[in-house]
Amino acid sequence: MSKRIVVLISGSGSNLQAIIDATQSGRINGDVVAVLSNKADVFGLERAANANIATEVLNHKAFDSRETFDAAMMQLIDGHTPDLIVLAGFMRILTPEFVRHYEGRMLNIHPSLLPKYKGLNTHQRALDAGDTEHGCTVHFVTEELDGGPSLVQGRVSIDPDDSSESLQQKVHVREHQIYPLAVEWFCAERASWSSEGVIFDGQAAPAEGIQFKPL
Repeated sequence: MSKRIVVLISGSGSNLQAIIDATQSGRINGDVVAVLSNKADVFGLERAANANIATEVLNHKAFDSRETFDAAMMQLIDGHTPDLIVLAGFMRILTPEFVRHYEGRMLNIHPSLLPKYKGLNTHQRALDAGDTEHGCTVHFVTEELDGGPSLVQGRVSIDPDDSSESLQQKVHVREHQIYPLAVEWFCAERASWSSEGVIFDGQAAPAEGIQFKPL
């Protein structure tokens, strides 16, 4: 059966677009049924509207606490009966209650090779550390920020003349490759979450996730 996907955004939605394209081409056995943003004036909502996808805007500033915002968000999301929640540049720290509600069916993408560089400013931190390699990770979301089990990683080389901005551009290319891939695997029931970590094709995946090797 085709899976129902709800995507949460806060910005331009470039990863959202990559996932929409993969669903519309038939590569992903699923459909983005709604896009929810905590900001009203972001381009990601236009991307959704252009694809005839329902949009929801829920301004977090209208709520007196993180808990009441997340509760309202859950009510909106559950109205779309999703199989999968995709965080695509959703710039909010989620409450434990929200995370537990969608345990095993919520994915996030982080711009580093986790467990390295959780949090912000990952590209500059990789440069400052003298790393020769950087990248991004799609992981299942748990209560630990950027700490859920990894599903897939995409790597890029760090060249001597790279800046934080050029590195970010390289990583974005990988993000747009591995996020649709992770969603494809989930919707095909090849990838799932368990208390032991990620299960991929019936076996435990490596702790760092499946390594994406571009052609």
